[in-house]
Amino acid sequence: FLGLRTLTVIKDAVDLVRQDTGKELSMGNIDYNDPKVLDFIGTGKTDGVFQLESGGMKNFMKELRPQSLEDIIAGISLYRPGPMDFIPRYIKGKNNPESITYETPLLEPILSPTYGCIVYQEQVMQIVRNLAGYTLGRSDLVRRAMSKKKASVMEKERQHFVHGNTEPGHECAGCVANGISETVANAIFDDMSSFASYAFNKAHAAAYAVVAYQTAYLKRHYPREFMAALLTSVLDNTGKVIEYTAECQRMGIRVLPPDINASDAGFTVE
Repeated sequence: FLGLRTLTVIKDAVDLVRQDTGKELSMGNIDYNDPKVLDFIGTGKTDGVFQLESGGMKNFMKELRPQSLEDIIAGISLYRPGPMDFIPRYIKGKNNPESITYETPLLEPILSPTYGCIVYQEQVMQIVRNLAGYTLGRSDLVRRAMSKKKASVMEKERQHFVHGNTEPGHECAGCVANGISETVANAIFDDMSSFASYAFNKAHAAAYAVVAYQTAYLKRHYPREFMAALLTSVLDNTGKVIEYTAECQRMGIRVLPPDINASDAGFTVE
């Protein structure tokens, strides 16, 4: 419901921009690494921004200071029970890249986009494929077993991950055969296991992050049109109307009373 409402807000804001300025905005063609938008998200002034308006998320964005859409995708993935424990490590790696260490160089291309942290289910799948030689299908089975905490399956897969598997149709070389010590392989498997039960699907997080960024883009570059569309979306919720009207006042945007000669069915820009 919130996602559908937000898509309506985006459409209505784009329509208001066209009416107000004559400009045809295409949200698929905006700059998704606009420094002004990223800096704005880092201020925490994200009331009305999809996924980023809770008090906790505002504080996280101020601490994270995202510098790319990739940071927002990771932020949405991490700000949940379980993964939140990894937030300090993620921020430390982002702010101090020299502090990042990898238990094997094979992990670097997989984990460097997330500053050495396992954040996504897809990374778990990449690790078992690149380090132990799993097939795509088999790597997905491991992901599912980890996410559902299937202890018996996990223990069997640990052996396969570390030492390989010769069973027909399920062959994999294992980490030891790729020059990774048994101790390191087990430590990596432990890291994956502890996170996989909470890990987010990156494709899902990316879709959320794109919508979050689009609403932040509109609020930063077209604040009047965005706030008008946002207020229209909550006309049936008096509390939210009051909240977003106060946000308009904070932003220096006047909210005028209804006028029989000027008003439309929803909020418009005067």
